[in-house]
Amino acid sequence: MLELAPSWYEQSARERIEALLDSASFRELLGPEQRAISPHLQAFDLPPAFDDGMIVGSGRLEGRAVLIAAQEGRFMGGAIGEVHGAKLVGLLRAAAATPASVLILFDTGGVRLQEANAGEVAVAEIMRAVLIARAAGVAVIGLVGGRAGCFGGGALIAACCSRLIVSEQGRIGVTGPEVIESNKGVEEFDSADRALVWRTFGGKHRRLIGSADLFVEDDAASFRKASLRLIDQPPPFDLVATEAEHARLARRLARAGDARDAQQMWTRLRVPDASKVADMPTEEFIALVSGLPDVSHESR
Repeated sequence: MLELAPSWYEQSARERIEALLDSASFRELLGPEQRAISPHLQAFDLPPAFDDGMIVGSGRLEGRAVLIAAQEGRFMGGAIGEVHGAKLVGLLRAAAATPASVLILFDTGGVRLQEANAGEVAVAEIMRAVLIARAAGVAVIGLVGGRAGCFGGGALIAACCSRLIVSEQGRIGVTGPEVIESNKGVEEFDSADRALVWRTFGGKHRRLIGSADLFVEDDAASFRKASLRLIDQPPPFDLVATEAEHARLARRLARAGDARDAQQMWTRLRVPDASKVADMPTEEFIALVSGLPDVSHESR
């Protein structure tokens, strides 16, 4: 009987780290014995976690030394608080000083509401640390495919990364489906419509519009293979590269800025029979993307 590879979407943060890195190479910083616990949750009678939902450490990927951070979406939806953010900032600062490549395994709904201002400040500090690391020549690779997706401040951090790898199950958005519905009404966005949610926020859409660089199957082996492709190739990070990215986004806005649905955007990207994209197997979708010059050559 064929044994299927474990789903990245279903795995915990620690399981993803162990499956992604070389066997027994992971060394955790601020592990169980040091207990980096949030100081804010007790006021809300909420149980803390010893790692605050953020696992950071070092390891090896095909023998290459890397630093790695993984958000635990099963703890408060991977929400970013003060300690959670400080651990990632510290890792990124270490990467810039080394320098060593960084893998960030995103699985977050955004800022932790119970920590409000501290969480918002943490997001800003992480974004700054990502950009400083990139300016030092560090490849900062984001991997998106977890249960909580990559929303809110997490999506802003992901957009600052050198490269993004996403699976079909991965979702990226500054504002989540439920938040849109609660503010604008179900007529604007029905968060219970799973097809609409994945069509709007899912990995295929993000890859087609150039917000993600590689699309992979929902398993650690595929994320590992994609990480190896990108880790030694940090893109330029200078004024020329920034201006080119602004021009790319301007072209995208001009081409599809008034589209009312992701499928309309795909049609304007000259995707043949855009209605079939949602049901395409991974290999067929990757082949489709490689034949779309406006997509495959516009990635960040």
